[in-house]
Amino acid sequence: MFERPTGGERAILVHLDFSQYTDQQVIEEFKELALAAGAEIAAFVTGSRRSPDPKYFAGSGKVDEILQLVKQHDADLVIFNHTLSPIQERNLEKALSCMVLDRTSLILDIFAQRARSHEGKLQVELAQLRHLSTRLVRGWTHLERQKGGIGLRGPGETQLETDRRLLAVRIKQLKHKLEKVDRQREQGRRGRKRASLPTVSLVGYTNAGKSTLFNTMTDADVYAADQLFATLDPTLRRVELGDKQSTVLADTVGFISNLPHDLVAAFRSTLQETREADLLLHVIDAHDPKRNDNIHEVNTVLEEIEADDRPQLLIYNKIDLIDGISPRIDRDEEGKPSRVWLSAQTGEGLDELREAMTELLQSATIQESLILGHEQGKLHAKLHELGTVLLEETDQEGRWLMNVRMPAATWQGLDKHFRLNDCICDNSSPDCLAIEGKAP
Repeated sequence: MFERPTGGERAILVHLDFSQYTDQQVIEEFKELALAAGAEIAAFVTGSRRSPDPKYFAGSGKVDEILQLVKQHDADLVIFNHTLSPIQERNLEKALSCMVLDRTSLILDIFAQRARSHEGKLQVELAQLRHLSTRLVRGWTHLERQKGGIGLRGPGETQLETDRRLLAVRIKQLKHKLEKVDRQREQGRRGRKRASLPTVSLVGYTNAGKSTLFNTMTDADVYAADQLFATLDPTLRRVELGDKQSTVLADTVGFISNLPHDLVAAFRSTLQETREADLLLHVIDAHDPKRNDNIHEVNTVLEEIEADDRPQLLIYNKIDLIDGISPRIDRDEEGKPSRVWLSAQTGEGLDELREAMTELLQSATIQESLILGHEQGKLHAKLHELGTVLLEETDQEGRWLMNVRMPAATWQGLDKHFRLNDCICDNSSPDCLAIEGKAP
């Protein structure tokens, strides 16, 4: 579609600082991203500026330095660890005579390589096209109107307008397909609610060890590797925690600083598992010196996808790489588990994790006796649809006397729509005492 330089594997990496100090961890993460995409790093260019240059992002002197390195190493590609505007990308490609990518394009390329499932491929394509739609200015500046002549007279659109229209059509098709996938996922979530199975979702910074922990807990064979974004496609498995407590554990895509907005939007249906989870296991690389910054980045993404209100249990992973740390459970002021220290690689601390999960999931379950009047038929039907009813009778007035049990998150959702708290039986009511006495 575009007349631009072809890309290759030999790359020049560029990172500019706009503050007084250089963060070495940011540079190392950038290198890991490039390696994860399959690039061969020929040279690394750093620099500092007060603000980005409107034309090249970097200054003209820095662009000349990059050009010399491109010629010296016969590089095919220059990658910036920043978000470039379409015009900056275009100007840089013209000045350097090679393909230029920014951080967003690099991450999208990694996702495109790692997507395996039909849903994952659809989501990545949608994110790529959204990103591409802002860059259609590239490659067509030399074209005027479409060629005329017999058989070649078009509708009068410019080539750029035609491409934008075709992109819009494809984006609409992808959204429609992903809506169908989302409806299928929603059916699965309703089924788990009817079975009173709480959902626990693994979240965390990329390469924190989520998939390794998932495999260890579920005996699954999800791809796990010491690289960024090893997992893209969500996987769900049932886990027995003991004490007759079961849960569904979901492994999800890892987060990263400056995660492209188009990517978050495209993966919204996948991240729905996180938004509706009864508990989030926030996996943290305890060995990483930047772990506190990574925690902040993950919480920022959780806020963006509206999952920041979900209960969290912090999992400090990779304690096998730290001297003097043994598996343990840390508790908050109320005595509830707040952190678990473990090693997913060796299995140390998994018993403590199961204990903490069981305790939190039990405390996150609500069991109440309700009285519903005739006018509350919709609520009555909804409670049965969700499979929350343990026992039900009717009194002499035809009211429903019900004993229900459900996750606290489900209770809160029903209370918003049906004022569920107003239906709780008063303990002094003989009807309530009778039905509670029969409840298992």
